[in-house]
Amino acid sequence: MDLPLSLDRSSSVPLQRQLTDQLRAAILDGRLPAGTRLSSTRSLAETAGVSRNVAVAAYDELYAEGYVEGRHGSGTFVTIDLPSLPKRVRPESVGAPRWLQPLDLETDEAESPEPASIEFRLGRPYTQLISGDSWRRAWSEVAHDAPPAVYGHPAGDLRLRQAISDYLGRSRGVACSGDDVVVTSGALQALDLIARATLRTGDTVALEEPGYPSARRVLAARGARTVPISVDEDGMVVDEIPEGRNAPLLAYTTPSHQYPLGARLSIARRLALLDWAEQCDSLIVEDDYDSEFRFDAPPLPALAGLDQAGRVVYVGTFSKILSPALRVGYVVASPRLRERIVHLKRLSDYHTPWPVQRALASFMEAGDLERHIRKARRHYAEKRRVVTEEFQRVSQVATLRGLEAGLHVFVELDRCVDAADVVRMARKRGVGLESVDEHYQGTERLNGLLLGYGGLEMGDLLRGTRILVDSIERATAIPS
Repeated sequence: MDLPLSLDRSSSVPLQRQLTDQLRAAILDGRLPAGTRLSSTRSLAETAGVSRNVAVAAYDELYAEGYVEGRHGSGTFVTIDLPSLPKRVRPESVGAPRWLQPLDLETDEAESPEPASIEFRLGRPYTQLISGDSWRRAWSEVAHDAPPAVYGHPAGDLRLRQAISDYLGRSRGVACSGDDVVVTSGALQALDLIARATLRTGDTVALEEPGYPSARRVLAARGARTVPISVDEDGMVVDEIPEGRNAPLLAYTTPSHQYPLGARLSIARRLALLDWAEQCDSLIVEDDYDSEFRFDAPPLPALAGLDQAGRVVYVGTFSKILSPALRVGYVVASPRLRERIVHLKRLSDYHTPWPVQRALASFMEAGDLERHIRKARRHYAEKRRVVTEEFQRVSQVATLRGLEAGLHVFVELDRCVDAADVVRMARKRGVGLESVDEHYQGTERLNGLLLGYGGLEMGDLLRGTRILVDSIERATAIPS
């Protein structure tokens, strides 16, 4: 027990009464819940700066009132059968204080629905694939070392940065060293740091349409104006990006597996985008969030691997490969931009937690990450096969897009099918999913559904897919 006790020795109220009142108040307002073990009278006396007799008297009074009870050989406890009492709540200022004026932030106003028993949630990997032995070995190494006594470098633990640069060179063709990498607390922090390092209020950013809502909100929070750029089967339509004086300062893109439609940016458009950035003196933000998972398609080079002019800043994450709970991402940037990002990272949170960084470094150095990716790729390919086979029943009104890579697919629906109706019918039967609507900034929208299949158990995936297909049949009166 470590309560802040404040006894006023100049008061006419006896110290024992003050101490009793403060302990009683702590019990009543929930700071000392039922069953809490209290300090010994000796410790309480030392904490409060009173004699032990005063502490004994305070406990005696609380005991007589029924607030505490003694257990032989164990000490003094708050009475276990006290009625449930409301905890203290923080006071709220009246009206709108001067320091909390309205901000022009884009937010998601829609209420989140109650979780369904089966959720086709985007961006969720299947964490049970991670080898328990490998994971424990990585953390065992961390546990053998005492944590550093000083803050780490804002750019991140050098071992992890080097492991990331080696991995990117092998898997994505990105030529970089550990010095080029900045470790962040997730990919969104990476984007936020890039925005803070490059944008001023009113600057424009080209953003895929439809695109990643969280990225749009991060950019809007930094005062950027987003310019929606269409997406087709070859990815972002580069020809639509303004040039000359109206050229956006940044272009944000997900070229390996467009979020959310799943298209891959063609080689021709990758080269055109790089040419646009050089001609317009603009920067490309390449979010390579799940490029590791490819199916029946050859890998395309990362934009950062093709870049010859320092126009691409590369963002990666461990959220899709391993788990979003790790909150670890990274940025690969040119030296001057990297210096700004490191400075801003220091101001944000100084550095990403050392134990997680060191465990990931050990995991990667042992080759466990790439073994995990190969295993996961086979697992997700099997899930993709299940989804593809089940959707054959409704192939005349539902087309699966983005099957070449990633952990989700886009289900494009015929105009005769109302995506919102399908979502509602599926949710009534315990299956949660979303339509593509919220990923748009403008009003012209495709009609379809987004299925994040990565994190589901195989049995739930099969059951949920069948319910969804049945909902589409009901919505379109397709004969079984």
